[in-house]
Amino acid sequence: MQDIDSTPTPQGDLALQTIAMPKDTNASGDIFGGWLLSQMDLAGAITAEETAGRRIATVAIEGMAFLTPVHVGAVVSCYCDVIEIGRSSMRIVVEVWINSRHDGEPIKVTEGIFVFVAIDENGRTRHINPD
Repeated sequence: MQDIDSTPTPQGDLALQTIAMPKDTNASGDIFGGWLLSQMDLAGAITAEETAGRRIATVAIEGMAFLTPVHVGAVVSCYCDVIEIGRSSMRIVVEVWINSRHDGEPIKVTEGIFVFVAIDENGRTRHINPD
């Protein structure tokens, strides 16, 4: 848990970083929530595949809330932390951060818990064998 007086920092490891582009905006000029969700899913999948050792699939998103809009040109950073590994599934917290346009301070945009399952070449669940 972070000290209340400390500068907020992401939890987990940087898994994906990209730039929010104009084609990904709504009519108000803010980045679509769906685009951001897809970036989170990609980041979580990278972490899940590294953890499972092979193919995985997203099976659920346990919840998320958007805290602030993302502007065009923002560097979007997704951080992942594996919080639970089961027999064939895992839960991963994915946090999204940007830097403020005004002072460069980090701003948390959203977080969600993604559930992934390890699957074999036939699309059936398999045991996770983390190395």
